[in-house]
Formats: sequence, structure tokens, C-alpha cells
Amino acid sequence: MSLKIILPPDMVEVKQVPVYNLDGSIAGSVQLPLIFSYPVRKDLIRRAFISAFTGRLQPKGRDPLAGKRRTGESWGINYGLARVPRLDNGRAVIAPMTRGGRLAHPPRVNEKIRELINKKEKALAIISALAATSNPAIVRMRGHIVNYEALPVIITDEFEDLTITSEAKKVLKALKLWDDIVRAGESIRIRAGKGKMRGRKYKGSKSVLAIISNKDAKVIKALRNLPGVDVVSPDMLNIKHLAPGGVPGRLTIITLKALDILGKKYEVLTF
Repeated sequence: MSLKIILPPDMVEVKQVPVYNLDGSIAGSVQLPLIFSYPVRKDLIRRAFISAFTGRLQPKGRDPLAGKRRTGESWGINYGLARVPRLDNGRAVIAPMTRGGRLAHPPRVNEKIRELINKKEKALAIISALAATSNPAIVRMRGHIVNYEALPVIITDEFEDLTITSEAKKVLKALKLWDDIVRAGESIRIRAGKGKMRGRKYKGSKSVLAIISNKDAKVIKALRNLPGVDVVSPDMLNIKHLAPGGVPGRLTIITLKALDILGKKYEVLTF
């Protein structure tokens, strides 16, 4: 979806950032699209994240007759017993406090467990989260190790041709981003609770987000096993990539092609 946003001139800030080669040297500079000048709306980002997060929840409920398939009846008064449904042998059934009885307030499949959000609001949240990636103060506040005063890190398109992890590691070290990946690796720990029995034993922090132009690029295989690293193309980019946990300011690498695609997908006008 192509979205056009109008900003007043006093809100427009033309940002010029350097373009880096694979060896960490500066190859030139590029002007960021105006979407990176959009105000950081933390409330909108949080709402969009909750919408995306709850969209994964699966509705669950109970059989309406669960715990009720018994023939018990109350014996009435003058037996010195609670007036709950009982079998002929005196065992209480059906009532919520009895063994095998129904639940008092069971989950229902028609319960609203998903936060809905408008399409334009979701797009605005993504634009706002992209703008947060260009603010070093917000990125540091999120916990990333940042050695740049101009963000996001823009890299030449040769980055997408990397094929093995050792090559990607050399590039990340040259760009001074490897320390943040080490930080994410040291944060990996065993989850508390029953989640570790359900396919999510380990949890850890997020580190670098790489935005590339093509979802079939070779660099995906080179980066996918690094701790906390996500690789995504502009057409698959969502708020969970840009603001994990609903907190904006993720440390981001963007290739030149991907930057051009983002600028065309989310167009900002001035008046």
C-alpha cells in the first residue's frame, strides 16, 4: 500500500547520512527520505505492536457441555448436605466446585482478544518507527551499543551478496556493530515458566535489523544465525521488526536499494 503523508515545512528536517562500504570506509552520502523526519509517535507504535502481537493469538474455548454430561439432581433439604446436584451414591457433580464439574467462567471463542487498528494508522506507526531508527538518542535508550551520530547505517548494495556468516561478521566488525550482537548473545537465557516446555525454551535481546531490497538475497543465510539479528525486505517489514516489544529505536542497517524502495512506498509531501 502506497501512503502519502503531508508534513508542514517546520517539521521537515532533511537528513544527510554517510554511505559505507563493506570495509567500513565512507563511499559517499545520501539524503534520507522524508519519512525519517516524521515525529516519533510512541503511542501509535505501541498500539500497532499490540495489534500485531495479539493477531497471533489463537481463539480458544470450551465445549458448552463440558462437565455437564451427568445425571445428577439435587436431593433437596433435610439431608444435612449442600444442595448441589448429586448422583444416587451421594457424589456431587456438575457444580463448579466439584470434581469433574463445569468451569464457572470458561474461556469462550467469541471473546475479543485482538486489538484492531486501521490500515493508515498501521502505516503511520511503521513510518514513525522508521523515523525513530534515525535518532541516536532513542536507539541508545533502547539499549543498543551505538558508535554513530548519524543513523540509520546505510551500506552499499554489495552487502546483499554476502554468502557466509564469517564474511558478514567481518563487515559488522568494520561497521562497529559487532559489539551490539555480542550484547544480544550474552543476554540469551532460559525462559522462566512453562514456556520452555512449549518450543520457546530460550529468550534473548534483539540486536541489528538489516533491511534489504530482495527477500531472496544471499545475505539472509549469512545473517540468520547471529543472535538477535533480523533480516527483512521492505515489503515484509512490520512494526514487530522496527519496535520489538512496542519500544521504538532499533539499530538498523539499510542498503541503498532498500532505502529507495522505502522512500517510494511511504511518500511524504510538504506544503
